[in-house]
Amino acid sequence: MDVALIGQLMAGGLFLLIILFLMSGYLVAFTLGGLAILVGFVGIWVGAFDQALFAALPNRFWGVLTNPVLVAVPLFVFMGVVLERSGIAESLLTTMGQVFGQLRGGLALSVILVGALLAAATGVVGATVVTMGLLSLPAMMKAGYDPKLACGTICAAGTLGQILPPSTVLIFMADILQGANSAAQLALGNFAPDTVSVGDLFAGAMIPSLILATLYALYVVWRAMVAPETCPPVPMTAEERAGLLPRVMSSLIPPITLIVAVLGSIVSGIATPTESASVGAVGALFLAAFRSIADEWLGDGKDPRNDQRLMWFWLVFLAALGTVGALFGAAGLLNLMLLALGLALLAILTRGRLRQSYFQTVFRSSLTTMSITSMVFIILLGATAFALVFTQMGGGDMVRNFLESMPGGQTGALLMVFLIIFVLGFFLDTFEILFIVVPITAPVLLIMGVDPIWLGVMMGVLLQTSFLTPPFGFSLFYLRGVAPKTISTPQIYRGALPFIVLQVVALGLLWLFPEAATWLPNELFRSDAPGANGEAPPPAFDAQGGGEDDFL
Repeated sequence: MDVALIGQLMAGGLFLLIILFLMSGYLVAFTLGGLAILVGFVGIWVGAFDQALFAALPNRFWGVLTNPVLVAVPLFVFMGVVLERSGIAESLLTTMGQVFGQLRGGLALSVILVGALLAAATGVVGATVVTMGLLSLPAMMKAGYDPKLACGTICAAGTLGQILPPSTVLIFMADILQGANSAAQLALGNFAPDTVSVGDLFAGAMIPSLILATLYALYVVWRAMVAPETCPPVPMTAEERAGLLPRVMSSLIPPITLIVAVLGSIVSGIATPTESASVGAVGALFLAAFRSIADEWLGDGKDPRNDQRLMWFWLVFLAALGTVGALFGAAGLLNLMLLALGLALLAILTRGRLRQSYFQTVFRSSLTTMSITSMVFIILLGATAFALVFTQMGGGDMVRNFLESMPGGQTGALLMVFLIIFVLGFFLDTFEILFIVVPITAPVLLIMGVDPIWLGVMMGVLLQTSFLTPPFGFSLFYLRGVAPKTISTPQIYRGALPFIVLQVVALGLLWLFPEAATWLPNELFRSDAPGANGEAPPPAFDAQGGGEDDFL
């Protein structure tokens, strides 16, 4: 038998073995790396794999660990964990619940709004779902909400952090697509391809993520109209109404301040994602420090004048932040954050109780960040070994031949890849799918002419479904861990189903209107791109299928 054919068969067997082991619950990183190396040694024995390639594996690992783009990952994770532990998310949930709770479905709408804000401020799904489950679920149950609607809303709103910038998934997606796009363009004879940066994907995901949040909100409004008993209003007391506006502003402005500092600096082009991540990490430390000081200052929190003072402080600080960012860029933002953090720390150091609680929060946040980052990167190293063995044994050619032979051309290939990702989302975690499927399918699709930004956003939304789809949706597990025993696991699963349908609807809209993902990056980062000067850009693909000219 031909050695090349043996290599391709072994590459296909490696892929199936990895899926089987992952579904059995074996450790992801060791499954990816261990099986790949074992199959590689077998390939050396039969002559289908060059043993010299294993000597290059340490250099590949070192390249992953020293990749400057991926430095943003632990910084964004740290930012999100600090915000969750500092009580800012709790304050935001409580206040928004009071604002919208008087409406039918108002509590559910407040959960969606807060989920979007926390996603834009943290990008950490697990912390968002757990926080909203602990705080909002009891309130929704007490108000008489249908358990399925309450659980589905919390899980869906929490997963917005998977696609809404600064999502860590988008950071890894951008890194994978950058390499895949460079290889694809070189294969097509283009030796000066456009880069695919983290900023491109962040900008591309803005509108689709807002569409997704809007679909969630419209579904809640529809339920409030057709089945009002499932989401009754919650009347406010006179004490809760007193000073509501200053309380809302003082709860909203801190996360908005961080969003402006992080995403605003990226979108405006004054900072790279890695630089903005450092701004966000320092900003989160400042917000946590100021939160501790404010809690000490407010005392019982019943004096409305204190909320007004907080509101004016944050308004002035937000204005100062925008001014400094416009004048001095990322360096100015970081210096302002460092100055604010230094002043807050001086105030904390003068009080022993505050000092102990604040530094305990920072220490625990650091440990959590180290744990999450280590988990993700060890999976990435295992995926690097898998990608090396799989591609060098002919797996890449096999995937390309398979996708190019699909009926319907590019459309058929896209549908097949999206279907594989969607089905794997029922059984595997997001990062597992991201590191296994995307590197071996994206180069083929990009050679076929698919726009890389549109592809990254579509895959990001598809990967988001892996957090919601039973039986192994991680958001469902997170909520199950904090939900009361009166709520059954089947109720949580059934509650997520309508929101999975809404995600499929969002994917359909992106399919029909690809400009939703490509327009903003072209406007911000590619002044000479089609559509940047007012002309309508061509679609990312022809839904009826066709040649390479149908793609950007």
